[in-house]
Amino acid sequence: MTTTTLGNINSENKQVTGRPVPFKEAFFTGQRGFRRIAVVGAAVLLGALVMGFVPRLSQRKQAASDTNQLAIPSVSVVSPTTGAAPDGLMLPAEVRPWQEASIFSRVNGYLKSWLVDIGAHVEQDQLLAEIDTPDLDHQLEQARSQATLAQGSSQLAKITNDKWQKLWHEGVVSELDADNTATNQDTTKANAEAFAANLRVLEQQVAFKRVTAPFPGIITARNTNVGDLIVANNTNLEMFHIQQTNPLRIYFRVPQANAPDIRVGQSIDVVFSDLSKTLPAKVATTSESITPNSRTLLVELHMDNPSNEIQPGSYAQVRLTSLGQVLTLPNNTLLFRAQGLQVGVVKPDNSVELHDVKVGRDFGTTIEIVQGLTPSDKVILNPADSLVTGAVVHVAAAVAPSPSPAMAKK
Repeated sequence: MTTTTLGNINSENKQVTGRPVPFKEAFFTGQRGFRRIAVVGAAVLLGALVMGFVPRLSQRKQAASDTNQLAIPSVSVVSPTTGAAPDGLMLPAEVRPWQEASIFSRVNGYLKSWLVDIGAHVEQDQLLAEIDTPDLDHQLEQARSQATLAQGSSQLAKITNDKWQKLWHEGVVSELDADNTATNQDTTKANAEAFAANLRVLEQQVAFKRVTAPFPGIITARNTNVGDLIVANNTNLEMFHIQQTNPLRIYFRVPQANAPDIRVGQSIDVVFSDLSKTLPAKVATTSESITPNSRTLLVELHMDNPSNEIQPGSYAQVRLTSLGQVLTLPNNTLLFRAQGLQVGVVKPDNSVELHDVKVGRDFGTTIEIVQGLTPSDKVILNPADSLVTGAVVHVAAAVAPSPSPAMAKK
């Protein structure tokens, strides 16, 4: 049997000793060594794979997480500001005359003369113009003649009937003849009354040849000249326009939230910026109804204007000192949609809800919100046009709202 010598290392004395080892034992001993090497190599390879795969998997998960985060838009939000406007709540107002009228002709003819021009102060029933009506004059003459003739026939029929009734009672004429004369009297009397009524109508029409002022006021328009053809009841040809300017009616609208504070008889200041004047007026009445489109209450004021200093149609503002709290938002929070103005409000779960809003005064960089928001709402700044209800966003930071120029003066 063939033997081989394996060298052994003595760890204590560092000497090499040799002993004969059988070939089979040596073969299996070498095989076990190869197995150990293979196991160690596999373990090292597996460890290398694990060490390379785990970071890659972690990076992939991180990339997916970052992608998901980037898919959620980041927005800045701002809350509406509640504050008092300087000098109270200022609302636009419309100045109207106490009463006004468009003056048209009631007769056909030609303008004979006009006696007043624009800016003229006239009294009630003052003559404004005269119209020449030749056709109407002829009709009036004919109607007078017919009325006179009918009245004469009626009187003759009455006299005749009285005689025939007397003769019938005396037995001179028959009852039938007496009845005929009575009927003729009634007929002629009715005919005379009809002609008399027609005469009165024409006389009234002739009176409209004189165009007069229906009330005291100022002539604000004159649209005819001497010789112009005048057509009765032609609404396209306004001869004069008249306005009564003392007192004045002033109309303005109050937001629904402030409507309960308006009382009849309340004194309110009316500001005329172009005249640098503030004049008092009193609440005369209200519409007692909230307009659905604007959610406002229409209020009517009466204001004295003895010197006609304030002209109807002027721009004015009403100052409500007791209604000074207003809600404002930056202009860059508004979304202009087909259904109206909207803003995006972020809910506690970071989802978006679109709110319809009603706006009031524009303060430049901010605007008054009349309806649709509360001071605690978080409104998105610079919202995207594609923003819809239900979208999820990430709130980056809350922005402190800047006060409006009007409130900055406070």
